[in-house]
Amino acid sequence: MSMKSIGMRRATYSILILVTTLSFSAASLAQFGTGQPTNLQAHEDGPAPVRDLSGVWTRIRPEGVFRSGSTWTPEPPKLTEWGQAKLATSKDSNAGGFSLGETNDPVLTRCYPPGVPRIYFHPYPFEIVYTARETIMLYEYDHTIRRVYTDGRPNPDDPVMLWLGNSVGHWEDDTTFVVTTVGIDERTWLDRSGYQHSDQLRVTEVFHRIDNLNLELDITMEDPVALAEPWVAETLYYRLAPPHWELSEISCSGDYLNFSSFESFLEEGGE
Repeated sequence: MSMKSIGMRRATYSILILVTTLSFSAASLAQFGTGQPTNLQAHEDGPAPVRDLSGVWTRIRPEGVFRSGSTWTPEPPKLTEWGQAKLATSKDSNAGGFSLGETNDPVLTRCYPPGVPRIYFHPYPFEIVYTARETIMLYEYDHTIRRVYTDGRPNPDDPVMLWLGNSVGHWEDDTTFVVTTVGIDERTWLDRSGYQHSDQLRVTEVFHRIDNLNLELDITMEDPVALAEPWVAETLYYRLAPPHWELSEISCSGDYLNFSSFESFLEEGGE
């Protein structure tokens, strides 16, 4: 078999894996991204471990709870005049108001990192690991790495503006981890609907481990320039992925959705 044929067959296999994954996620409450498990044995249910969020987490949709692919709450946030003026400049494609060719969504048009808290709208897992002074969050989307410092430092008074901001965290009790983030780059949106923020944005995330398998996340956004009052998101729900699940890569460039090799393979009759 020629190297070209081998390459085409690999491309076909990759596409089939992608289609299978997307089909599974559409019919299931949870999907574990594009990574591969090295051990198919499931985690055992049980009580939550003490001060431990480690592992790969994927978002689920319990029956009867609000979930949107573009915003945080059923009702829009209350905005200041500044916030309303900024929203008027947004051309989001997620609610159907603008096409992909018309949108000015910074993630879609410039491949900007989504920022906090928008990163949670991407339907891919994230992994939590620890070092002595920080909690590290590894997002499958675009190789995004986030450092949450747990060495006792406060949020900086004059932070350097970063795509994911400057985050510090602490344990409120044995199952509740609280993260506050400031200094989030103003070029990011709060959600996928086009709500924007100023350099005064402060995001608080409360991770509550319910038991060994389930995690809840509550998010509050405060910005005196853009928001007339804090925007409190509906609770997000996550399930622990199978042991040793390995994150793959999802690139903003869209390479993982490039069907050109697959189409060429079909045109050549699969040889």
